[in-house]
Amino acid sequence: MSAPSSSSLETLNPEIPKEENKEGEEEEQVINPWEVSAKGGKIDYDKLVDKFGCQRLDEALIQRFERLTGKRAHVFLRRGLFFAHRDLNDILDAYEMGEKFYLYTGRGPSSESLHLGHLIPFMFTKYLQEVFKVPLVIQLTDDEKCMWKGLSIEESERLARENAKDIIACGFDIQKTFIFPDFSYMCPPMYKNMVRIANCVTGNKIVGIFGLTLEDYGGKWFFPYIQAAPSFPSTFPHLFSEKYKNLRCLIPCAIDQDPYFRMTRDVAPRLGYNKPALIESKFFPALQGESGKMSASDANSAIYVTDSLKEIKNKVNKYAFSGGQDSIEKHRKYGANLEVDVPVKYLNFFLDDDDELEHIKKEYGAGRMLTGDVKGRLIEVLSEIVERHQRARKSVTEEMVDAFMAVRPLPHLFD
Repeated sequence: MSAPSSSSLETLNPEIPKEENKEGEEEEQVINPWEVSAKGGKIDYDKLVDKFGCQRLDEALIQRFERLTGKRAHVFLRRGLFFAHRDLNDILDAYEMGEKFYLYTGRGPSSESLHLGHLIPFMFTKYLQEVFKVPLVIQLTDDEKCMWKGLSIEESERLARENAKDIIACGFDIQKTFIFPDFSYMCPPMYKNMVRIANCVTGNKIVGIFGLTLEDYGGKWFFPYIQAAPSFPSTFPHLFSEKYKNLRCLIPCAIDQDPYFRMTRDVAPRLGYNKPALIESKFFPALQGESGKMSASDANSAIYVTDSLKEIKNKVNKYAFSGGQDSIEKHRKYGANLEVDVPVKYLNFFLDDDDELEHIKKEYGAGRMLTGDVKGRLIEVLSEIVERHQRARKSVTEEMVDAFMAVRPLPHLFD
């Protein structure tokens, strides 16, 4: 099948928005897999949903989750961290009719240690795996970091294994989970899917979606096909036999990964596959305020899973942006601005007790609770999460990493 022209791709797929601006016109916000920026620092998620053409994840859909799984919705769903989707209703319709699906998520291993923002998709994916009882593939894009970060192949491979230990520490079921670094897994079925995808996408479309130029190295142009291929079950013949050739895929990811899968969804029907469905999250704010994603280059912008309790306390007290007033007198009178208060935002996602959270918001917003009290509670909550993760991480051995990465059948795919 020959590749279509750029104009025919746009006709085939209205869900791919036009990314280009008029000459001289500056975008208010830029969101793609490699850049997150916005005027004023705050992401307008409503505009982003409209621009990307995805759908809002509403209360009715959350209630449907609970009805189908018989479990309470994850706190990330209940409180809107995961806020948008593509074809999630189709996945749930199929599930309700007894059809199966698999999960696909990933991590680009560019640093030794993960911060809490990195853990969010894995914490949520673990919930999805447990409540739907489905298999999961986790891609470690060690090749991407050579192309985009200038890391050596050897360093990228090392970081992939280190990051895998943090992922395994999240508690995934080894009988339902396959973790694969691109460098070590690349196999004929995966490569064939990459070529099939590449033959359906023009260079103009890559420029329109990802903003690449002729100054970018060739690897950057080809990488989108590598991230797209795991959306199709035939990429994993050791997991999914021929009877699963039409198996649907659900991808939990941050909203900045959407461009990859807009491209993937465009080509899927032409290749005889179902379009992958997506459930997408907002960016977890930096300690200094809501200015997009945390920065791995600024250790004080995030809580890392390697941080000591002393470091967590210091970071929260010193760097977590407060919406409280600048004096106790004014705070008692006017209360805190909860819209900008980072400790409240963090508690919104990590404090599971709904009643306690509402109490904190009410008392802090009214000025009856002080900033120090709210930061103190956040320190307790984060310390517990990080301590628990560190204990789990210590128990992950090299042999366990090898076992999760072994190319093998999963004996209990849908049990």
